[in-house]
Order: sequence, then structure tokens, then C-alpha cells
Amino acid sequence: MKLRIKGNSLRLRISRSELATLVKSGSIEETIYFAAVPEAKLTYVLRHMPTAVTLHSEYLPQRVAVVVSTEAVQLWSSSDQVGIYGSSETSAGPLEIAVEKDFACLDGENPADDDAFPNPNAGSAC
Repeated sequence: MKLRIKGNSLRLRISRSELATLVKSGSIEETIYFAAVPEAKLTYVLRHMPTAVTLHSEYLPQRVAVVVSTEAVQLWSSSDQVGIYGSSETSAGPLEIAVEKDFACLDGENPADDDAFPNPNAGSAC
């Protein structure tokens, strides 16, 4: 799972196997470590819940979670829908959230793309 933070927006990009795990187990997570001490880390989580009404974020120290409805994840996983989008209210205004399928690069030369979704623009001229 890839995490991108820019301004007051958060974007998660999910591979095919991660989406399959999310559907089956209910959540996926990654942790990034920033220093040689155990507490210098950030864990980011994507999970679905049947009771979730809107896409939203939850924050605890060293942990941020994006929560989406189970229904939205099931629809997304079984369609060509690119992503799930929404916002979560914060003390500084809305946090824009995007959860998207991670598409393969158009040049087709990145081994990391083996688990990416096929790019819908593959084969088209730039």
C-alpha cells in the first residue's frame, strides 16, 4: 500500500493482492520507521466496516486509519471503478481522502508493477 500526504489530503494506492486481502480480512496496514527508536514510526491502515456510512479517517498517536464501508469496498473490488473518495472533518477543515487502485506504469518496465492493476491507458499514444 502506498501512502501520499500533500497538504490536507491523504491518498492510499492499493495493489491487486492488497485489495484481495482487504476484502477477505477486513483491513491492511503498513508501518514506516523514521529513526532507530521503536516509537519513531507511523502505521497507516485501511479497513472496511459494515457500519461505516462515509469514508473517514481515525487518528491515534503513531497510527492513522482510513475507514470505508464494506459495501463500498465490495463494489470497488468487483468493478473498474478507480477509487473511493471522500473527506473527513478535522479541526483545520476537511481532510480530503482518496483510496485508489494502483495502476501499472505505462512504460511497462517496472518489476514492482507485477501486482498492480492493468493500466486502462495501456496501448494508447501519449
